[in-house]
Amino acid sequence: MSKRLSLVFLVTAWALGAQPRTLTLKQAVALAAERNADVLLAGLEERKAREAVRVARDPFLPKIAGGSGLAYSNGFPLSIEGSAPSIFQAQAVQFVFNRPQKFRVDQARETARGAALEVAAQREDAAHRAAVLFLEAERVSRLLESTRRQVESLERAGEITRLRVSEGRELPIEANRAALNLARARQRLASLEAERAYRVGLLATVLGLDPDEPLDLIAEDRKPWPLPDSEQAAVQAALDHSLELRRLESSLRAKNYEIRSHQAERLPRVDLVAQYSVLGRFNNYEDFFRKFQRHNGQIGFAFQIPAFRSSASSALEAQAAADAARVRIELERSRRRIMVETRRLWQLVREAHAAREVARLDLEVARANLSLLLAQMNEGRASLRQVEEARFAEHEKWIALFDSQYALERAQLDLLRQTGELLAVLR
Repeated sequence: MSKRLSLVFLVTAWALGAQPRTLTLKQAVALAAERNADVLLAGLEERKAREAVRVARDPFLPKIAGGSGLAYSNGFPLSIEGSAPSIFQAQAVQFVFNRPQKFRVDQARETARGAALEVAAQREDAAHRAAVLFLEAERVSRLLESTRRQVESLERAGEITRLRVSEGRELPIEANRAALNLARARQRLASLEAERAYRVGLLATVLGLDPDEPLDLIAEDRKPWPLPDSEQAAVQAALDHSLELRRLESSLRAKNYEIRSHQAERLPRVDLVAQYSVLGRFNNYEDFFRKFQRHNGQIGFAFQIPAFRSSASSALEAQAAADAARVRIELERSRRRIMVETRRLWQLVREAHAAREVARLDLEVARANLSLLLAQMNEGRASLRQVEEARFAEHEKWIALFDSQYALERAQLDLLRQTGELLAVLR
């Protein structure tokens, strides 16, 4: 069996002379973690969440605004927008003590952490999908290679059968049977070629590549992937590294901050305020005030003490509390489900190991039986039909071995993803 299985597709780009992109399993996983569309979209949401933190913190930063205007005063100089008419005016305001807004900042930060965890989760999911599709394409390629050899063997057997029929050494039905077996093998070959093209097209999509881009997937000899030592160790690793649980915990903390922000509506607030104005004599200040001063300024604090808490704030707190209760239920449900799924995945890995060993031994028996029949045919004690039947049985055993190897690696990938070690192992 060749160590290098090339999956080269003659598409338009290839016809134009484009070189196929060569990928190993680790390279495919790294590319998926970097360029997958879901990962990129999650990254944009994370960026928005980070900017939301800046928006929430903005009231605690000083806001300074300056300007001027033009107005005609007749009689007592009235205020304009709460200030005396002035040639130039500057104002500054800043939150100093505002517990509701402080909790909103904490909530925004926790939401940003949750968005970062979502990016990591999407990266793991993309890596898992890329690895599975790579293994599927590799499996189909091996089946395709084996089926091609089977077609060549059946073509030779058909020629021999037709010759023996023409010589009267075989019944005509044997020629029809050989043609039927060859047609079935060619049908399987065409089906496998279409499936391979489909699997590689899906892989290109997961990798963020053009589905028409030619790919050359390299199947290397892989060392056994490190797995947890026991079922309990696997369960504990899954609980410790679960991004789903960490996202739910982050969501719960964000909801708790939201509850506290509504509860803090009853607390007093302190704002820093400052103002500077340049006044002009033409506004008749000297006619109405005992002393005129051109440059004027003030700085101080504004206090607000809520007398009553609004019903809307209480209702919003109740809604946030309901959301927090829902997240707690989801968190506990997810923890139990992860424990059950991890135990099942551990058992599937063990079952896949046993199935692969059975398939390997079954193949050895089929190969030994084929060798025996070939020797007997040379001695005239076995027919060509018996040999071809044994060769067909050997081919089926190869297919069973390929399927069992794929099932084992797929089960291991699922377990590694569950325990949070997938990217570490495949990078």
